[in-house]
Amino acid sequence: MMTEEHEAAANPGRPKGVPVCRRLSRSAVIFLLLALSGLIFLWRKILTLENLSYNTASMLFQPQNSNHTVLAQKEPLPPYNNQTFCSHLEPTPDEALEDRALLDAIAWPKPPAPTSLNQTSDPVHSLFAILPSKGGRERRVGDQLEALVQMQDFQGRPKRYGGDFLVARLHSPELAAGVAGTVVDHLNGSYSALFPLLWEGPAQVTITMVHSSEAVAVLQRLREQRSDRFFFQSLFRSGELSETTECNMCLPHNRPQELLCNYTDLHTGEPWYCLKPKRLSCDTRINHFKGGYKKDLVTHKEALLFQSRVNIKVVIHASGPDRIDVLPKKIDDPELENRSIEPGPVKYNPSGYYYKGSWRSFDGTPVRQFDAKSITQCLTGKMINMYGDSTMRQWFEYLRAFVPEFNLRSPAQAGPFMAVDCKHNILLKYRCHGPPLGFSTVRASELRYVANELDRLPGGPNTVVALSLWAHFSPFPIEVYIRRMRHIRRALERLLARGPGTLVVIRSANLRALDKEISLNHSDWFSLQLDRILRNMFTGLAVVFVDAWEMTLAHHSAHNIHPPPDIIKNMISLVLTQVCPAKKKS
Repeated sequence: MMTEEHEAAANPGRPKGVPVCRRLSRSAVIFLLLALSGLIFLWRKILTLENLSYNTASMLFQPQNSNHTVLAQKEPLPPYNNQTFCSHLEPTPDEALEDRALLDAIAWPKPPAPTSLNQTSDPVHSLFAILPSKGGRERRVGDQLEALVQMQDFQGRPKRYGGDFLVARLHSPELAAGVAGTVVDHLNGSYSALFPLLWEGPAQVTITMVHSSEAVAVLQRLREQRSDRFFFQSLFRSGELSETTECNMCLPHNRPQELLCNYTDLHTGEPWYCLKPKRLSCDTRINHFKGGYKKDLVTHKEALLFQSRVNIKVVIHASGPDRIDVLPKKIDDPELENRSIEPGPVKYNPSGYYYKGSWRSFDGTPVRQFDAKSITQCLTGKMINMYGDSTMRQWFEYLRAFVPEFNLRSPAQAGPFMAVDCKHNILLKYRCHGPPLGFSTVRASELRYVANELDRLPGGPNTVVALSLWAHFSPFPIEVYIRRMRHIRRALERLLARGPGTLVVIRSANLRALDKEISLNHSDWFSLQLDRILRNMFTGLAVVFVDAWEMTLAHHSAHNIHPPPDIIKNMISLVLTQVCPAKKKS
């Protein structure tokens, strides 16, 4: 055996007293440490390049696991990795508390998982019945009518749980009258539809299933997990070089080699990103436009829950009469006060109703009717600022028939638009809200957030602000809408403080025509949820609500994202009644 002395003599360059195996082991460790250090250095460089010139990115929407499966899945859900680059500030304790209360206010029952379409709600098999009045008495103006709905599945079996999305209205074609009802979910497959009796004469009950409870569960999952299902694009151009890239509030982190252009608003913190063009800088963005809808959002079984004329907006039939005759109110009836709260368990007060084609506010304020002359008189000396989506643009388009439009050569959908009457000192302005915005084309320079626009207004008794923001937010998680409304609410508080007398009008969401694709991205159920958030967040603020939800539900016209002229006229009359209230008689 060779001793250490013999090895040292044979290898005079080696250190004396160190075994060969130990020297080899130490060399290997040093080599591995150097290699690991190099890999860490390289990885940090990659991360640095990914985040260069952008704000710190964070995960806004973490993947959320549904508490249920809508259908027993033999096929997996579409694969989705909800990792996003998205700048987001954590809410303050007060904001987090409000967020929790708002989410509780819109909580919706979740159904168990059916094994097939046959076990889901079927509006054709379902029935409703008008309940008799208490004591069998005749029905009079001031009473409340109740109809009981029993949902059944496609095999005619009663449902045993709630969560179906139903809407109801009481109407009279003969009188051009209508009022929205409220639906109470008893969570056992039965529902109560409640209506106030507001006119004398015939009245007919119509109850519609918008979506089954199983379909609503799919919509909940899409809202929570697929915020990318509606996407946008921007054109970048410099000289003859141009590129188009995808944009969104939060972009999936599936292409780490791509850099992002960060267009987060510096004042409000509202995030917006585009994938950076390969050969152009972020400063060369020209416009913003709707990209389209992602496909394959649901499985084949889930798609069966969204069939036109089968389980999307189908009328539920009555098991007996669906019409009643309402008698006039008896002024000298000693039981009138008690009867006004019977027979239903809830006294439902709508915001208003139609009678002879005109909207009447339930609070008793007479809604004035305006012709061209009285509209001009009412708007004299006023500055009307309209912000929002195309449902607010409808108001501008109605009023520009009475105030000459100043051509700004703006895109027909997005604006901005202006109308001026110098003789009567009238100024009308419309501007669309900031992204997310699904218009065809908007100039990048015209992408502005409503809160920032409100902060530029001086306000005062001759200033009117009208807002309508909802239609483009339905594909996104509800927290996105809450954050946007919170910024607008704070801006309105500042405006009302510095400009006392400013009139603020907020238009709510309305119902629309639905098919499968529209349902998955812009269902009335999404709109209803946004509407509840809106009302909760602005209650207590000095604003006027125009209840577009009830005004479209109570009307005889088919549902449309852009309500017909009759409804718009009634909305404008309601607004102008607030702008120019009737003079009190001495």
